[in-house]
Amino acid sequence: MSRIRHAFENGKAFIPFITGGDPTLDVTEQLIYAMDEAGADLIEIGVPFSDPVAEGVVIQDANERALAAGCTTDKLFSLVEKVRERTQTPLVFLTYINPIYTYGKERFLRRCRETGVDGLIVPDLPFEEKGEILPECEKYGVDLISLIAPTSHERIAMIAKEAQGFIYCVSSLGVTGVRSELGADIGEMVKLARQEAKVPCAVGFGISTPEQAAKMAALSDGAIVGSAIVKLVAEYGENSVEPVADYVRRMKEAVKGC
Repeated sequence: MSRIRHAFENGKAFIPFITGGDPTLDVTEQLIYAMDEAGADLIEIGVPFSDPVAEGVVIQDANERALAAGCTTDKLFSLVEKVRERTQTPLVFLTYINPIYTYGKERFLRRCRETGVDGLIVPDLPFEEKGEILPECEKYGVDLISLIAPTSHERIAMIAKEAQGFIYCVSSLGVTGVRSELGADIGEMVKLARQEAKVPCAVGFGISTPEQAAKMAALSDGAIVGSAIVKLVAEYGENSVEPVADYVRRMKEAVKGC
């Protein structure tokens, strides 16, 4: 069983996101350990990029801080390799197609396997164009995570049927960010995906409170939270490890009983 599939085997999954290298690579390392110990079932790590088009201002700023602090793709791979000595929690990179091409897609996916990256989310890679990197993903055993959105109802079955790892269900339109209200048709979207998918479905985009996380987890197989955590990192900087760990504990507790 893959590490990603195992993350969903013991009830609803809580999936936190952080931007790699924000505020420093050392803090990123400690955040991963702390979130793991606090109950994170899978951890998403953003690869810093100068033009993260799917992200709101909170994660855009985090990308800028990480790049300014000297984080590179190679350094992030080395960090994952080090982290793998202490944890087997699934790790998924979120990045964009341009950094993969710049690095070299064969080399990028080979390094994913070598260092222990389990999956890849590429928000600006349309489903119809996934063949650009899917052969390399399959060659090196890295799940290419599919996204489905409220506008893709007619495409949900097609995407879900071929999904790997888990399906990232986007709760609302637009870029990432904390929201007070989430999309009303998420349950229907997950239901449609489950009719075809052989993998779990987790909901992300806009979730920030334990109540929202519980609601989304009740409709799906798990909740994904990014901007709310990145905001804590921005607020506390090098002292963010404990506040983030406390937040992850509360969110995991909220989804656990769904």
